[in-house]
Amino acid sequence: MSPNPWYDRENAAEIPSPTLVLHRDRIEANLRRMVAIAGDPLRLWPHVKTHKLPELIAWQVGLGIVQFKCATIAEAEMVAGVSGVRSILLAVQPVGPQIERWIRLAERFPGIQWSAIVDDPEVVESLRAAAAACAIAPPLRIWIDLDIGQHRTGIAPDRVSGSQLLRSLLGAEPTLRLDGLHAYDGHLGITDLAERTRTCDEAFAPVAALRSRIEAELGRPLGVIAGGSPTFAIHAARTNVSLSPGTTVLWDAGYAHKLPDLPFEPAAVLLSRVISRPAPRQVCLDLGHKAVAAEMPHPRTVFLNLPDATALSHSEEHLVVESPAADARRLGDVIYSLPWHVCPTVALHQEVWLAENGRATRAWTVQARSRRISI
Repeated sequence: MSPNPWYDRENAAEIPSPTLVLHRDRIEANLRRMVAIAGDPLRLWPHVKTHKLPELIAWQVGLGIVQFKCATIAEAEMVAGVSGVRSILLAVQPVGPQIERWIRLAERFPGIQWSAIVDDPEVVESLRAAAAACAIAPPLRIWIDLDIGQHRTGIAPDRVSGSQLLRSLLGAEPTLRLDGLHAYDGHLGITDLAERTRTCDEAFAPVAALRSRIEAELGRPLGVIAGGSPTFAIHAARTNVSLSPGTTVLWDAGYAHKLPDLPFEPAAVLLSRVISRPAPRQVCLDLGHKAVAAEMPHPRTVFLNLPDATALSHSEEHLVVESPAADARRLGDVIYSLPWHVCPTVALHQEVWLAENGRATRAWTVQARSRRISI
């Protein structure tokens, strides 16, 4: 191993653990790859749920990416506060008080084009009434959320034409404007590229057909926002389709393992320490459930400087692992690893460190980790 591997920092002794360290050179390279695959930064609507950081929004704006997808009102408010952002899509259908919060954001940031996904006519009516009662000049944009196989949210494409949902949207203009179709296929994380491409094309075919039918009825073009990170490059080959990868900004061990054809590099490293040596060939790390996403089976993290490590037990603050190299580790030694799933891992950290030029240079607050910023 190189005496200075890419993930090691000169000043690691100064960094509290457990923490997440973001590597600037790798993030910037990932962003350039995103733009190259898209062919045009204006095709991109990157999902901000992965990182929740205004600093990374600003880096993307600097590359000409000005449209973003959000999962929460707090994420949307964070993005709206970054200069140069033009459009924000709320990619979780707003219900209850979220409708008023979303409308208040639109009023507060009139220079941004606000939009949301919907799959139910009752939500359309609630949004129409809320928008009509406020002073927003441009219509709020709506995207029909399509279920193309994940069976989580959305309406199947073959149920949209003639549906009450479509009629309610057309009847809500000009307060609301139907902007397009949202087709997320997060279930297609298939390792084999040919099979992933085949299933992606199969799932997308009804979306293209539906788009043509609605455009003929409306007499104007509709947008389509398609895919996530696994199918990003597949959808990029289509004409007139916008793209919404998210994990591509930071990448993680899970996608690096499952999707070797995609050219992104893990850029977020967990820094933990040995806090006990409970038995021969075992160490306990301060890398519990509260520091690395634990919603999946092990491996939940892939170790970079603890060879052949296997998790033995995992609890709120502790991770006990076994490794042939464990007996050589001392209390306080730094152990680096890659999260298997980076998105929920980021949400566990109040702050992350930025690494550049061989050092961790500053701590950033994970602003949109909160469910509420001011609205």
